[in-house]
Amino acid sequence: MSAGPDPLPSGGEADEAARRDARRRGEMPLSEHLREFRRRFSIALVAIGLGAVIGYLLFPTFFDVLLGPYCDVVGVESCQVNAFRATDPIAVRIRASLVVGLFLGAPVLFYELWRFVAPGLTSREKRFTLPFVLMSQVMFALGLAFAVWFVPTGLEVLLTLGGTDIQPLLGANEYLTFLLAMGIGFGVVFEVPLVLVFLGAVGVLSAASLRSARRYAIVGNLIVAALVTPTDILSLVAVGVPLVVLYEVAILAVALIERSRRRV
Repeated sequence: MSAGPDPLPSGGEADEAARRDARRRGEMPLSEHLREFRRRFSIALVAIGLGAVIGYLLFPTFFDVLLGPYCDVVGVESCQVNAFRATDPIAVRIRASLVVGLFLGAPVLFYELWRFVAPGLTSREKRFTLPFVLMSQVMFALGLAFAVWFVPTGLEVLLTLGGTDIQPLLGANEYLTFLLAMGIGFGVVFEVPLVLVFLGAVGVLSAASLRSARRYAIVGNLIVAALVTPTDILSLVAVGVPLVVLYEVAILAVALIERSRRRV
């Protein structure tokens, strides 16, 4: 008895297969692109939301860690921040929880973004995309770590510029704003070399073009350092120098990629 024909895929499976084939051929209509983007963005939002719930539940524990830089400056006995409005405590907790959620959900966000753009990439570009997604999380974490190391120095400078007659009385909301601005700022800045390496890997930039733009990059790095640091030359140098070093590392990485490509 001969075997019957293979069963036809269900409606949902057939639609998904048709969408994948259309994306490979670059024929997916705009409405399908928007639907696909909305689906993947929704998954990322759920991941960020779950991370925010974890951050909200663990807030009393990790807020002590956030207070660490301030305690190092003013001393343990006077280490407290103040609520100047009735809504400050809950506002601080929610904002901190959202940042934790963004950090914990970032791998899912980057993965869904990669899945969205992957069908439109060449095979060579796809090889670099997943490592880029993973390294983006690593570089952001390194930026946060650098911020944690730098914040005590920045706080000490800011809180002592007015002299000993001005005693610091920080609000919880203001302190968290300063801390998050520094952390997110450094996290984003540390992503820039990774973006340069990725663009070099897919052939958009070359090591020669990065070298020719070195002077402009140094000036740009110093401007960025001035925007994310307190207003003193020591902090500017402490942040600006690592940024310049990271730019040079990006040039070296792109040059190595080009050399390995020529050997193939």
